[in-house]
Amino acid sequence: MSTTRVQPTKGQLPDDTGAFAWLRALGPRGRRAFGGAFGGYALDSYDYFTLPLSMVAISAYFSLDNGQTGLLTTVTLVVSAIGGALAGILADRIGRVKALMATVITYAVFTVACGFAPNYETLLVFRALQGLGFGGEWAVGAILVAEYASAKHRGRTLGAVQSAWAAGWGLAVIVYTLVFEFLDPDTAWRVMFWTGALPALLVIYVRRHVSDAPEATARRQASTTRGSFTTIFKKDLLRVTLFATLLSTGVQGGYYTLATWVPTYLKTERGLTVVGTGGYLALLISGAFLGYLTGGYLTDRIGRKNNIALFAVLSALGILCYSKLPEGENGLLLLLGFPLGFCMSAIFSGFGSFLSELYPTAVRGTGQGFTYNSGRAVGAFLPTWVGYMSDSWGVGGALLLGAVGYGLAVVALLGLPETQGRELP
Repeated sequence: MSTTRVQPTKGQLPDDTGAFAWLRALGPRGRRAFGGAFGGYALDSYDYFTLPLSMVAISAYFSLDNGQTGLLTTVTLVVSAIGGALAGILADRIGRVKALMATVITYAVFTVACGFAPNYETLLVFRALQGLGFGGEWAVGAILVAEYASAKHRGRTLGAVQSAWAAGWGLAVIVYTLVFEFLDPDTAWRVMFWTGALPALLVIYVRRHVSDAPEATARRQASTTRGSFTTIFKKDLLRVTLFATLLSTGVQGGYYTLATWVPTYLKTERGLTVVGTGGYLALLISGAFLGYLTGGYLTDRIGRKNNIALFAVLSALGILCYSKLPEGENGLLLLLGFPLGFCMSAIFSGFGSFLSELYPTAVRGTGQGFTYNSGRAVGAFLPTWVGYMSDSWGVGGALLLGAVGYGLAVVALLGLPETQGRELP
């Protein structure tokens, strides 16, 4: 992997250090790509959170126990590994934009289908198929933008893309609050899934206005190994692939444990109403949004590995404080939601740049798609574990298992190189 620095292209002045220098440096095509990737990831997040937010209503409707409910999340994330790997290979073979559209259409169609599920088994199947698109969108969108971004600004640029997750999460909470306030729960959870048709509008924009980065496309098309799955397991990339997968497993295991079970924890063990839960999540989400942006800035300043290690430790400490707060301290719980959301999101800001820089152009999609989503699939067993352990530990106590994931992430960093400042060849 080359580490030589290239001369800035027109519009990418070396002294351009304003707050939005990273956005100006992308150029017109790059900014359109950023818009498509940001929108795709925001709506990916929205469609994902239709399940956790509706989990209590779905559990009551189908008479599920916590283990069965947690399995709905786990199967989504496990299948997302397949979707992510396939999308990464497609991104390397047919292009970033075409693969991005395919992932968005897939997760939108099957999110809507979930709203028509007549029983638990059908819902489980539809949710698994939704995972195919859900798994591929982020990796493809992140690579699309990374290949437009300069090394100087890549962390901030990809951190901004990552912040779309908080935007989609916030939109889902707003819609959830309104839908469950005015509709019967047995109908409301179905309506939440039906609103997952929104991403279809984004596909129209992407198809008309977004294109792959020309130089990266030419280099990728000239390679005889583009989209080769076996290449990422060959000697020169095997170590990177294994440790990047372990890193992703740890971080996402911790994250999805919280994202899946915090709404249920707030309702069942803290006794909050639907509107109250929305208020608590508002602080969590606003912390997440600022965390993504801050983490993007720090990953360019202190390095990819240091940023991840810092927020892995802080996230684990946040889980301990959040889950062990005494009864009657809901006011303090509200305040703790902000730093928890901040830390568990800032850790992700460096992922887009870090994984993109670890792999050569010909297999960048394949490597990033596989490692990010395989890690998500393995880490997905943590939410199910929490579901089963909550019967004896309570949801709050079982949330502590999320800290195990962050410990794995710190260990994984020992096997990976620092890539700060690395130009994409």
